[in-house]
Amino acid sequence: MTALPRVSVVTPFYNTAAYLAECIESVLAQSHGDFEYVLVDNHSDDGGGEIAARYAARDRRLRVVSPPRFLDQVPNYNFALRQIASDTRYCKMVQADDTIFPRCLAEMVELAEAHPSIGVVSAYRMFGTEVQPSGLAHTRTFLTGRDACRVVLKDGVYLFGSPSTVMFRADLVRGRDPFYAEGRLFEDAEVCFDLLADHDFGFVHQVLSFTRIENDSLWGGMRAYNGWLLSKRNQVAQFGRQFLEPHELDEVWRERDRRYRMFLAEAWLARRDEGFWKFHRKGLATVGDTIDRKALVRDAARVAVGYVLSPGRLGAALRQRTRRPPPNSR
Repeated sequence: MTALPRVSVVTPFYNTAAYLAECIESVLAQSHGDFEYVLVDNHSDDGGGEIAARYAARDRRLRVVSPPRFLDQVPNYNFALRQIASDTRYCKMVQADDTIFPRCLAEMVELAEAHPSIGVVSAYRMFGTEVQPSGLAHTRTFLTGRDACRVVLKDGVYLFGSPSTVMFRADLVRGRDPFYAEGRLFEDAEVCFDLLADHDFGFVHQVLSFTRIENDSLWGGMRAYNGWLLSKRNQVAQFGRQFLEPHELDEVWRERDRRYRMFLAEAWLARRDEGFWKFHRKGLATVGDTIDRKALVRDAARVAVGYVLSPGRLGAALRQRTRRPPPNSR
């Protein structure tokens, strides 16, 4: 009987004790039994390290490591991925406030083993109470890397979820250091686009993971600033020329950029806080763009004209402007 491929499962954590045990239990409940589980304690001070140590003492598949000093989130993720064993065939990250369902590893490994050219495997996830993504035909389980990236960029079906959603071939993880580009906002999407330039993509049509979206979760901060619109615009700016035909790129770019500019204009009228503008300036800078204040004011004027058709919305926006100082959006 052929041995099952071994998987490295990795959970980096920092002060997520409230969720950590649930995360660990979900990994230990996997029907695919041949895995190592690396728990990376980024010098937590909320008892998370003790929780991890207790599980590791009971199950030899688990080991707990820590970086030499506290690291920011993405550098810590990269440190964690450097700890995987040299003999594993696949690598699966499970973020500390997320969980995976019992057949997650088994289903992903089975699909990847059926198509050796696959470098990235994804599946449906529970995003809070919502199942994502939608729009991919149930017959599409294998896609070339180019086709997968075109589905994301052109059709707007985000196949990559979060780091807890996808599984990678372990040799690709070991061959890329750092695995996630540091100093970015959407490094998890960028690495998928990068890998799919040379490798293929698999999608399991089952819900295999759960992403927590409470305000204190890893996702909470980005949701508050609508990072989705920024990320979708940035993906087209960064990867559109690589995966789309010129006429497709022109059409998709105009639609994505217009929606994003209107969103910023509404935010300006609502006097969003400085944290909002800092987030979006940083995100735009990663693709060489910035917020043009003159263009922002022009777009806001167009939005305000639209508000004339809805006096209630205009009144609410003006009340917010009188209560907040103007943002530094240059």
